[in-house]
Amino acid sequence: MTHVEDELTSQPECWRRAAAQAAAHTAALPAPGERVAVVGCGTSYFMAQAVAALREGAGRGETDAFAASEFPHGRAYDRVVALTRSGTTTEVLDLLGRLRDGVRTTAVTADPATPVMSLAHDTVVLDYADERSVVQTRFATTALTLLRAHLGLHTGAVEDDARTALEAPLPEGLVECEQFTFLGRGWSVGLAHEAGLKMREAALAWTESYPAMEYRHGPISITAPGRATWMLGTAPDGLDAQVRATGGRWIGGTLDPLAELVRVQRLAVAVAAARGLDPDRPRHLTRSVVLAP
Repeated sequence: MTHVEDELTSQPECWRRAAAQAAAHTAALPAPGERVAVVGCGTSYFMAQAVAALREGAGRGETDAFAASEFPHGRAYDRVVALTRSGTTTEVLDLLGRLRDGVRTTAVTADPATPVMSLAHDTVVLDYADERSVVQTRFATTALTLLRAHLGLHTGAVEDDARTALEAPLPEGLVECEQFTFLGRGWSVGLAHEAGLKMREAALAWTESYPAMEYRHGPISITAPGRATWMLGTAPDGLDAQVRATGGRWIGGTLDPLAELVRVQRLAVAVAAARGLDPDRPRHLTRSVVLAP
């Protein structure tokens, strides 16, 4: 079993622990009414997008998401939340350093022995969700679960769906598809982007991702037999029929969108295996991006 496979199968338990942990970190996490920015890099940026949509949708306050390198320093925020598994990513550390004497910052990390611990005003450590793999799975979804539980939006049913995602067979013939498009709505748009990233990282697959309604405005033109479109969450009315009319394969999300992401993680590993690739050794990638000064 690869590190990726081992770590992705542990997600239901990690989510359970994160949901229980959320109540103990209320002071470190955004309070209702605060104007918040959530930042990250790569996978963590896509989780930030999901968090921002969930928080605003729950009426807890204006919430934006940015890649750490693109943070708009001219905007005023009450708190900035940084998601960083390694605690060593250059762009995140640079941003927290610049914000140190201004806005309140919180870092959610997996490693307490890293520089992020001294740069953020508040920290939440998810060390049980740390990973050996380069292709990140459980830290990202566990960090999202922590914040989702903080908003009162996580239930045990999500963990049950994750177990189903791990146990149920993948759709027949999906591994052989030559191209994959992932779609989301609201908070699951970030998950769709992350689904595409997982497929690129682990399997070097041709993947695209869009908000579901935007997919019809051009991207659907690439859909064809031998290609798949996977919806994370509830699809707009009629979209499944439009995809099928192209001859493309439609995968409708039947589980909680976060659990659907677990299914995609499994697909990425399966496609990698079918192509003779090792998902623990993705091309040109490292566990943490540390840029030379």
